[in-house]
Amino acid sequence: MNKAFLKRDKTLIVDGRGKPVLLKGVNFGGWLMMEAYFVFAPSLPQQLFEKEFTGQCGTKALNELMTKFRDNFITEDDFKQVASWGMNCIRLPFHYRLAADTKAVSYLDRAITWARKHKVYLIMDLHAAPGAQNPDWHSDSLDGKTELWTKKSNRQKTYALWEKLADRYKDETIIAGYDVLNESVLDDAGLLNEFYRESIKAIRRSDKNHILFIEGKHWAQQIDVLDDFPDDNWVYSIHFYEPMEFAFNLIQFIHYPWSTCNKDALRRRMEGYYRFAQKKQRPVHVGEFGVNYRHGFCNEHLYLRDELKAFNDFGFHWTYWTYKAVKNHMFPDGIYGYYPNSPWVHRQGPKTGWDTWGQLWAKHKHEMAASWRTRNFSLNTHVIEQLKKAI
Repeated sequence: MNKAFLKRDKTLIVDGRGKPVLLKGVNFGGWLMMEAYFVFAPSLPQQLFEKEFTGQCGTKALNELMTKFRDNFITEDDFKQVASWGMNCIRLPFHYRLAADTKAVSYLDRAITWARKHKVYLIMDLHAAPGAQNPDWHSDSLDGKTELWTKKSNRQKTYALWEKLADRYKDETIIAGYDVLNESVLDDAGLLNEFYRESIKAIRRSDKNHILFIEGKHWAQQIDVLDDFPDDNWVYSIHFYEPMEFAFNLIQFIHYPWSTCNKDALRRRMEGYYRFAQKKQRPVHVGEFGVNYRHGFCNEHLYLRDELKAFNDFGFHWTYWTYKAVKNHMFPDGIYGYYPNSPWVHRQGPKTGWDTWGQLWAKHKHEMAASWRTRNFSLNTHVIEQLKKAI
């Protein structure tokens, strides 16, 4: 891999020698954004989980838990595994509080060290912004509030965060770029464009090198509302989980393909992005896509095959959601899945996942930490087979 920075060149991403690079990889969801570990959304956003856990076990125990989780969930071996599959990119979702913490930011540094060693580019993805950019649990939203958009102070905090990170990593060539904001949800496209203009200014004060990945509104699906920003080195980033009834397994036991969902229908939907981006002369990155796996009974592997072929035909860059997660019956899950029903998973409820951790930590901390290692997850051979073919 050439050590030069990646750049946008009209509808391509190229390295320092002008050679086209197609980014193909995976998300490390769940490592620095813990909620993504559970594909069934936990009832508590991260900040409330931490408050409840601290009330049960204390601050020292919370710090111990967070350290053990981050030290075990992703290790250097996972970077090595991604590289062995032929992937050249990892999208790295992170919570703003981690990046703003002097000690915790060392995990971003660690990821960069491992990525550099194994020659895998990183896309740094702000997955949870101050105040939350969408009403869902994975943005750490309280009561469905999106206070990134209702409070200017939260936007100012975000600009300052990006300025700080850009200054810290401006010379890191293994970083492909910055995904400025994950899955915004708001009606006001003007406010979103203002946010991006100010974020770009903050980043470019010190970092003139890295590509910026810019997502549209409505869960990274509407890119036609985006302005032509006064910066040359940015690309469109979309998320593609269509149709959600199939990808998320919202309607169970439907089989791919069917009359309104087949390879032609998938291509038609993607073609809209392709034509728009070609007109604007910008590359397209599919930051997230995936499927809830049902052991092939519903032809999920064929859905992925057709989806990936279309991405490649259109020249889209892509990162699969996600590398590893607890297996459940809904929402896209991991290349690696955790299938046991350990007490700290507890699928039967009423409390599931980390809602149970405060009661279990003192007695089961060593078992829990061991379970987070990838060796205790099962590889989905059908999914990785399709991904490797597409590579």
